[in-house]
Amino acid sequence: MLGFLLLHIISVLFWAASLLYLPALIAGRITRDEKIREPRVPYDSISRAVFTYVATPAALTAIISGTLVFSLNYTTDPWLIMKLTLVTLLVVCHTLAGLLILRAEAENGKPVVPWCVLLGLVSGLLMLLIVWTVLGKPAVGDWL
Repeated sequence: MLGFLLLHIISVLFWAASLLYLPALIAGRITRDEKIREPRVPYDSISRAVFTYVATPAALTAIISGTLVFSLNYTTDPWLIMKLTLVTLLVVCHTLAGLLILRAEAENGKPVVPWCVLLGLVSGLLMLLIVWTVLGKPAVGDWL
């Protein structure tokens, strides 16, 4: 049980760090002013590599190990339902980061940078709410 909890915490840290870094990385790719341009290779970007090789495996590991932790611990408290709802919204942010990578690689003139700022802010807020929920374990009576 302790091993799964440690794996969960480590993978959550990697996932959170990559979700906070990805919007800045995507926006930086768009706003970069290069004097000399090399021919672009389709689907060859650092943001795609971070998303594919760091963020997604960390997210899957965090979700699987977190599921094992509360399944083995038989936890069904209301704060856990709130946390799982917030994690679901974080998964939506993860998916939106992937869509922003595709939009940035398409270079079709559609705005990307404002969406990156919004994605970074929403992801950060969700992470703070998740930490508050896990550490505070608020009772349902406190919400009503």
